[in-house]
Amino acid sequence: MARHTLEIHGAELGYRDIRVMDDLSVTIPEGQITTLIGPNGSGKSTILHALARILKPRRGSVLLDGRNIHDHPTREVAKVLALLPQAPHAPDGLSVWELVSFGRFPYRGWFDADAPDDRQVVEEALDAVGLEDLATRPVATLSGGQRQRVWIAMALAQQTGLILLDEPTTYLDPGHQIEILDLLRRLNRREGKTIVMALHDLNLAARYADFMVVVFNGGVLAADAPERVLTSDVLRNAFGLDAEIIPDPRRGTPMCVVYSDRAVSPDNPEDKESVRRSRSCCCDSPSTGS
Repeated sequence: MARHTLEIHGAELGYRDIRVMDDLSVTIPEGQITTLIGPNGSGKSTILHALARILKPRRGSVLLDGRNIHDHPTREVAKVLALLPQAPHAPDGLSVWELVSFGRFPYRGWFDADAPDDRQVVEEALDAVGLEDLATRPVATLSGGQRQRVWIAMALAQQTGLILLDEPTTYLDPGHQIEILDLLRRLNRREGKTIVMALHDLNLAARYADFMVVVFNGGVLAADAPERVLTSDVLRNAFGLDAEIIPDPRRGTPMCVVYSDRAVSPDNPEDKESVRRSRSCCCDSPSTGS
């Protein structure tokens, strides 16, 4: 699997007259799983849209393999990078096979029939997510976990080295969340795919990540390995949480235990000081690009 570099340098991102991110810099580690965490509205989806070439920076740049991503032809980007948006919706009546086959569009025209090579790729994608026996089923008849696996199979059919996912576990029960995250980790470990995903569950984000980015207040509060990022200070400042970090009893990854007996306020001088400590200890990694 060919690997590709993806990075943001000094970017200002926003929508119309609303600025969401300012002077954002982050480098996505090749061949690893990166999780984006942060409060609602912090800009996680905005970062993914910028990385996927959907949102053009007002200032700064997004680089794919060292070249401005907006200078790459659209079809070529689609052969390198796949995006699974938040809560995607399939048209009524579409079968599993038909949806997964959409991933082959970068390699053929819109009205071209499936070639033998395309059919083989779709079969392999369905096999990878364990849905080969459901190929003819309408997508609408599947469970939430099965539908999410169909969308991941479509991304696999694009045969890209980079997969971006915006909250892929949203609306799934805990069992299906683990199922999807285990699948993504297998794709990373066995096929070397670079995975970038926004997650809300802090403990799952830490468990599955090689690299973690905390998005807060229009920028990156911390970016490093989970054991360096998931700290009490970071959680206090990004989420307003009073939390203790302990090792996961099985995996040893950081796990947060949240308490509700102390309100955390950004106006509290003690909390302001912990923001300063969070930035100084977690944002000095060269991978942040800062």
